[in-house]
Amino acid sequence: MPEARVIPLSGAGSPRAAGGPRRTGAASSGSGRAAEAAQRQQPPEPQEVVVPEPIAAAVADLADVWDAATDSAAGVPDWERKLASGLAFLRRRITGDYDVDEFGFDPELTDYVLAAAFRPLYDRWFRVETRGLENVPDDGSALVVANHSGTIPLDAVMTTLAILDHHPQRRHLRTLGADLIFALPFLAPLARKAGNTLACNADAERLLRSGELVGVWPEGFKGIGKPFADRYKLQRFGRGGFVSAALRTGAPIVPCSIVGAEETYPMLGNVKSLARVLGLPYLPVTPTFPLLGPLGLVPLPSKWIIEFGEPMPTEHLGTAAAEDPMLVFNLTDQVRETIQQTLYKLLMQRQSVFF
Repeated sequence: MPEARVIPLSGAGSPRAAGGPRRTGAASSGSGRAAEAAQRQQPPEPQEVVVPEPIAAAVADLADVWDAATDSAAGVPDWERKLASGLAFLRRRITGDYDVDEFGFDPELTDYVLAAAFRPLYDRWFRVETRGLENVPDDGSALVVANHSGTIPLDAVMTTLAILDHHPQRRHLRTLGADLIFALPFLAPLARKAGNTLACNADAERLLRSGELVGVWPEGFKGIGKPFADRYKLQRFGRGGFVSAALRTGAPIVPCSIVGAEETYPMLGNVKSLARVLGLPYLPVTPTFPLLGPLGLVPLPSKWIIEFGEPMPTEHLGTAAAEDPMLVFNLTDQVRETIQQTLYKLLMQRQSVFF
């Protein structure tokens, strides 16, 4: 039975482990052992799915018949088209007729399953309002840089959905994640399949050189783990590793400001001693967690606004600019200040936290 096809990234040079040997300022801070384990981790290889031949044949035949019926019939109900699409998806998964890249990204699984799981949160719970999508390029590389908040990094997921569902070209945002994500047994393979990779300069540059849209949250755990009293006050943007990656590849930087994530899990306290025992960067105490147990993991229904600012070009500066620490620092500070001022503007415009 055929395997999924592995599609090499164009112009990326020789293959390497997706968690490169060296972390940079673009990476979110994590525990030492988790970082080393994540950096040594290879992207999961596509595996052959063994399905009894009669079942595979039956599903394939049913999908073919349904495809033919919906293609030839006029005015087919929407539910029938969705069913036909679902059957075709199931057939491709069973037969291995789908693509993944060298980072383990599975675009079809992301569109049909992973993104679909979060769409109710995006559309109905947070009621996300997206602005400035015209500032995200229709094609070619770009680096989306956003503020990070909310105790649990739902802001990265919502930003990815905003571009996937509402950008004219339905682009996939390839997010750079913290070491801890790729050290967790269940979450790591799902993160790879959704297009995430380790937040290091080598991976960021490789994706940008291949024309991908890359997302980074430079505050890391300092941003999502800050107290509620410090909401919407940006933390330090690392050492400017994301700026270096943009300069070396000539990719424009798109500042992104997110309002609403701070109120999903208001962090009132941090059980640091227990967090150290569990190997976590923090263990939050919120108004609902741990008081309500598992129910405390349900985010509060805050009203979100995601605004993409005007791109900041870097190509005219040349690749040598990445070796100039003062230029990197100034550009990093410029991106941070742009996001901070936009946050203040959006907070002034917001009518209510929840409406």
